[in-house]
Amino acid sequence: MPRPRWFLPTALLALLTGTIVAGVAILPGLGEAASDAGSARLHSAEPSQERADGVDAAPEVQAQLDYVHAHWDSYNTAEYGVLDDNDCVNFTSQSLVERGWEMDEEWWTEGTGMDFDYTPAWVSSTAFMNYLDESGRATALSDEQRSEVKLGDVAQFDWDNSGDRDHTAVVTAIEGSGDDIQIFYGGHTDDTDFRSVDEAITEIHPGASVYYWSIP
Repeated sequence: MPRPRWFLPTALLALLTGTIVAGVAILPGLGEAASDAGSARLHSAEPSQERADGVDAAPEVQAQLDYVHAHWDSYNTAEYGVLDDNDCVNFTSQSLVERGWEMDEEWWTEGTGMDFDYTPAWVSSTAFMNYLDESGRATALSDEQRSEVKLGDVAQFDWDNSGDRDHTAVVTAIEGSGDDIQIFYGGHTDDTDFRSVDEAITEIHPGASVYYWSIP
Protein backbone atom coordinates (compact mmCIF):
# COMPACT_ATOMS: atom_id res chain seq x y z
CA MET A 1 0.00 0.00 0.00
CA PRO A 2 1.42 3.41 -0.88
CA ARG A 3 2.31 5.63 2.03
CA PRO A 4 -0.17 8.47 2.61
CA ARG A 5 0.90 11.95 1.63
CA TRP A 6 0.38 14.81 4.03
CA PHE A 7 -0.26 18.33 2.94
CA LEU A 8 -0.33 21.54 4.94
CA PRO A 9 -3.04 23.99 3.96
CA THR A 10 -1.56 26.68 1.73
CA ALA A 11 -2.41 29.49 4.14
CA LEU A 12 -0.85 27.66 7.07
CA LEU A 13 2.29 26.86 5.07
CA ALA A 14 2.67 30.50 4.07
CA LEU A 15 2.18 31.58 7.66
CA LEU A 16 4.82 29.15 8.95
CA THR A 17 7.29 30.13 6.23
CA GLY A 18 6.81 33.80 6.98
CA THR A 19 7.27 33.14 10.68
CA ILE A 20 10.54 31.30 10.08
CA VAL A 21 11.93 34.09 7.91
CA ALA A 22 10.83 36.72 10.35
CA GLY A 23 12.32 34.70 13.19
CA VAL A 24 15.74 34.71 11.55
CA ALA A 25 15.57 38.45 11.08
CA ILE A 26 14.81 39.20 14.72
CA LEU A 27 17.28 36.85 16.41
CA PRO A 28 19.73 39.02 18.38
CA GLY A 29 22.84 39.71 16.32
CA LEU A 30 21.91 37.34 13.52
CA GLY A 31 20.25 39.95 11.36
CA GLU A 32 23.39 42.09 11.39
CA ALA A 33 25.58 39.09 10.65
CA ALA A 34 23.36 38.08 7.77
CA SER A 35 23.49 41.62 6.42
CA ASP A 36 27.28 41.67 6.64
CA ALA A 37 27.49 38.32 4.86
CA GLY A 38 25.24 39.60 2.12
CA SER A 39 27.39 42.70 1.72
CA ALA A 40 30.50 40.55 1.54
CA ARG A 41 29.00 38.40 -1.17
CA LEU A 42 28.00 41.46 -3.15
CA HIS A 43 31.42 43.04 -2.71
CA SER A 44 33.36 39.95 -3.75
CA ALA A 45 30.90 38.61 -6.31
CA GLU A 46 32.43 37.54 -9.57
CA PRO A 47 31.47 39.48 -12.67
CA SER A 48 29.03 37.73 -14.98
CA GLN A 49 29.91 34.21 -16.05
CA GLU A 50 30.65 35.41 -19.56
CA ARG A 51 33.40 37.73 -18.36
CA ALA A 52 34.62 35.36 -15.67
CA ASP A 53 35.22 32.66 -18.25
CA GLY A 54 37.23 34.95 -20.50
CA VAL A 55 35.10 34.44 -23.58
CA ASP A 56 37.02 34.99 -26.83
CA ALA A 57 40.35 34.77 -24.99
CA ALA A 58 43.14 33.08 -26.91
CA PRO A 59 44.23 29.72 -25.46
CA GLU A 60 47.41 31.15 -23.99
CA VAL A 61 45.48 33.98 -22.34
CA GLN A 62 42.92 31.54 -20.98
CA ALA A 63 45.77 29.47 -19.52
CA GLN A 64 47.05 32.60 -17.79
CA LEU A 65 43.60 33.44 -16.40
CA ASP A 66 43.04 29.87 -15.27
CA TYR A 67 46.30 30.06 -13.34
CA VAL A 68 45.25 33.31 -11.65
CA HIS A 69 41.87 31.87 -10.67
CA ALA A 70 43.48 28.69 -9.36
CA HIS A 71 46.17 30.37 -7.27
CA TRP A 72 45.03 33.85 -6.21
CA ASP A 73 44.17 32.42 -2.78
CA SER A 74 46.06 29.12 -3.00
CA TYR A 75 49.73 29.90 -3.47
CA ASN A 76 51.69 27.63 -5.80
CA THR A 77 54.59 26.99 -3.42
CA ALA A 78 55.35 23.66 -5.08
CA GLU A 79 56.70 25.46 -8.14
CA TYR A 80 57.48 29.01 -7.02
CA GLY A 81 58.69 31.06 -4.11
CA VAL A 82 56.57 33.43 -2.03
CA LEU A 83 57.31 36.93 -0.74
CA ASP A 84 55.42 37.75 2.45
CA ASP A 85 53.31 40.90 2.11
CA ASN A 86 54.82 41.77 -1.28
CA ASP A 87 53.96 38.96 -3.68
CA CYS A 88 52.03 40.84 -6.36
CA VAL A 89 54.68 40.97 -9.10
CA ASN A 90 55.91 37.49 -8.29
CA PHE A 91 52.39 36.17 -8.91
CA THR A 92 51.86 38.25 -12.04
CA SER A 93 55.16 36.97 -13.38
CA GLN A 94 54.08 33.39 -12.70
CA SER A 95 50.90 33.96 -14.69
CA LEU A 96 52.91 35.25 -17.64
CA VAL A 97 55.03 32.09 -17.65
CA GLU A 98 51.78 30.13 -17.77
CA ARG A 99 50.80 32.30 -20.71
CA GLY A 100 53.93 31.20 -22.54
CA TRP A 101 56.54 33.81 -21.66
CA GLU A 102 60.08 32.52 -21.25
CA MET A 103 62.39 33.85 -18.56
CA ASP A 104 65.44 35.84 -19.60
CA GLU A 105 68.48 37.29 -17.87
CA GLU A 106 66.53 40.31 -16.59
CA TRP A 107 63.36 38.50 -15.54
CA TRP A 108 63.69 35.13 -13.84
CA THR A 109 63.27 33.15 -10.65
CA GLU A 110 64.30 29.78 -9.26
CA GLY A 111 63.52 27.92 -6.07
CA THR A 112 60.32 27.34 -4.10
CA GLY A 113 58.61 28.36 -0.90
CA MET A 114 60.56 30.89 1.15
CA ASP A 115 63.89 29.75 -0.35
CA PHE A 116 64.12 31.19 -3.84
CA ASP A 117 66.15 33.61 -5.94
CA TYR A 118 64.90 36.23 -8.37
CA THR A 119 65.76 39.35 -10.30
CA PRO A 120 64.31 42.74 -9.32
CA ALA A 121 62.02 42.71 -12.37
CA TRP A 122 60.43 39.47 -11.15
CA VAL A 123 59.29 40.91 -7.81
CA SER A 124 59.33 44.74 -7.90
CA SER A 125 56.50 46.71 -9.49
CA THR A 126 58.77 49.59 -10.52
CA ALA A 127 61.51 47.29 -11.81
CA PHE A 128 58.87 45.27 -13.68
CA MET A 129 57.55 48.49 -15.24
CA ASN A 130 61.05 49.35 -16.45
CA TYR A 131 61.58 45.82 -17.72
CA LEU A 132 58.36 45.83 -19.77
CA ASP A 133 59.24 49.22 -21.20
CA GLU A 134 62.81 48.31 -22.14
CA SER A 135 62.12 44.77 -23.34
CA GLY A 136 59.23 45.72 -25.62
CA ARG A 137 57.21 42.73 -24.44
CA ALA A 138 54.22 44.98 -23.70
CA THR A 139 52.86 48.39 -24.65
CA ALA A 140 52.10 51.04 -22.03
CA LEU A 141 48.51 52.30 -21.78
CA SER A 142 47.03 55.04 -19.64
CA ASP A 143 43.69 54.81 -17.85
CA GLU A 144 42.21 56.95 -20.63
CA GLN A 145 42.91 54.05 -22.99
CA ARG A 146 40.71 51.50 -21.22
CA SER A 147 39.07 50.57 -24.50
CA GLU A 148 42.40 49.03 -25.58
CA VAL A 149 42.87 46.92 -22.44
CA LYS A 150 42.42 43.16 -22.90
CA LEU A 151 42.01 40.13 -20.68
CA GLY A 152 45.41 39.01 -19.41
CA ASP A 153 46.97 42.46 -19.65
CA VAL A 154 48.87 43.82 -16.67
CA ALA A 155 47.48 46.55 -14.41
CA GLN A 156 49.85 48.63 -12.29
CA PHE A 157 48.99 51.13 -9.59
CA ASP A 158 50.71 54.19 -8.18
CA TRP A 159 48.94 54.59 -4.84
CA ASP A 160 50.56 57.92 -3.89
CA ASN A 161 51.24 59.33 -7.38
CA SER A 162 54.97 59.42 -6.68
CA GLY A 163 55.91 58.18 -10.14
CA ASP A 164 56.86 54.65 -9.18
CA ARG A 165 54.57 51.62 -9.16
CA ASP A 166 53.22 50.18 -5.92
CA HIS A 167 51.06 47.24 -7.01
CA THR A 168 50.79 44.89 -9.99
CA ALA A 169 47.98 42.56 -11.05
CA VAL A 170 46.39 40.76 -14.00
CA VAL A 171 43.25 41.95 -15.80
CA THR A 172 40.72 39.16 -15.22
CA ALA A 173 37.48 40.72 -16.49
CA ILE A 174 36.24 43.65 -18.55
CA GLU A 175 32.68 44.95 -18.63
CA GLY A 176 30.93 47.68 -20.58
CA SER A 177 32.07 49.81 -23.50
CA GLY A 178 32.76 53.37 -24.54
CA ASP A 179 33.00 55.71 -21.56
CA ASP A 180 31.55 53.09 -19.22
CA ILE A 181 34.24 50.40 -19.14
CA GLN A 182 34.81 48.54 -15.89
CA ILE A 183 38.07 46.65 -15.46
CA PHE A 184 38.63 43.96 -12.83
CA TYR A 185 41.91 42.44 -11.73
CA GLY A 186 43.28 39.48 -9.79
CA GLY A 187 46.50 39.03 -7.89
CA HIS A 188 48.39 38.55 -4.66
CA THR A 189 48.96 40.93 -1.75
CA ASP A 190 45.44 41.94 -0.81
CA ASP A 191 44.60 38.67 -2.56
CA THR A 192 41.73 38.94 -5.01
CA ASP A 193 40.35 37.39 -8.18
CA PHE A 194 37.93 40.10 -9.39
CA ARG A 195 38.54 43.51 -7.81
CA SER A 196 37.32 46.64 -9.56
CA VAL A 197 40.03 49.05 -10.68
CA ASP A 198 37.69 51.93 -9.89
CA GLU A 199 37.17 50.65 -6.37
CA ALA A 200 40.94 50.46 -5.90
CA ILE A 201 41.65 54.03 -7.02
CA THR A 202 38.60 55.79 -5.57
CA GLU A 203 37.72 53.90 -2.38
CA ILE A 204 40.68 51.85 -1.19
CA HIS A 205 43.34 54.35 -2.31
CA PRO A 206 41.47 57.57 -3.16
CA GLY A 207 43.26 59.63 -5.79
CA ALA A 208 45.60 56.83 -6.87
CA SER A 209 46.54 56.26 -10.52
CA VAL A 210 46.33 53.10 -12.62
CA TYR A 211 48.26 52.15 -15.72
CA TYR A 212 48.16 49.14 -18.01
CA TRP A 213 50.50 47.07 -20.10
CA SER A 214 48.96 45.65 -23.26
CA ILE A 215 50.41 42.26 -24.13
CA PRO A 216 50.37 41.18 -27.80
